[in-house]
Amino acid sequence: MPKRVDHAERRTEIAEALVRVAGRRGLHAVGMRDVAAEAGVSLRLVQYYFQTKEKLLLFGLEHLAERFGERVSARVRAAGDSPGPRAMVEALLMAALPTDDESRTFHHLYTSYAILSVNDRALAAQPFIKNPDAAEDALTGLLRQAQEADLLEPGVDARLEAAGLLAMSAGLGTGILVGQRTPESATAVLDHHLNRVFRR
Repeated sequence: MPKRVDHAERRTEIAEALVRVAGRRGLHAVGMRDVAAEAGVSLRLVQYYFQTKEKLLLFGLEHLAERFGERVSARVRAAGDSPGPRAMVEALLMAALPTDDESRTFHHLYTSYAILSVNDRALAAQPFIKNPDAAEDALTGLLRQAQEADLLEPGVDARLEAAGLLAMSAGLGTGILVGQRTPESATAVLDHHLNRVFRR
C-alpha cells in the first residue's frame, strides 16, 4: 500500500527549511532550489506546493508568526495562573526581542521581508504586508483592559501606545541584532517606558 502523504506536514517541513537556510544566508539570498536542498526534497516538489518564491516566503513568514504566538503563550504561562495586563504586555514585547536563536531568526527574517517588499511588488502585494497588525490589536486590547481596571496613567491612548511600544520593541530588536545594545539594556528601556504608562 502506498504511503499516505500528509500535505500540511510536508508544507511545514519545507517552511522550516526556508527558515533555517534564510537564517544562515539571509532572506534575499534564498531560492527555491536552496530550500529544496535544505528540506531534502526535489525542486519540483517545492514548486508543486508553493508555485512561486513569493508564496513560499509568505508561508514561511506565517509559519514564523505562529511560532511567535507560541512563544508569547509560553511567556504568559510562565507569568503565573492569573497574570495581570502588565505581565501580558511584557510577555508580548519580550517575546519579540531577539534574545535567543529562534527569536533572532524571527526578528531577522521578519525585518528582511519588510525591507524586500519595499522594492518587490510581488512581495508587497502579499497579504502578510496588507493584513492588519495582529500584535498591535492584541496589545491595544491588553492596554484597554488595564485602563478599565484603572491600572494606566490618565490620558493614555491605548491604540497609540500599542503602536509606539511595538515600534520601540522592533527598533530595540534591531539594535540587539546589530550589536548596538544588549538584551538586558533593551529590556531596561521597555521596562522604563512601561513604568511611565502603568500606574505604580
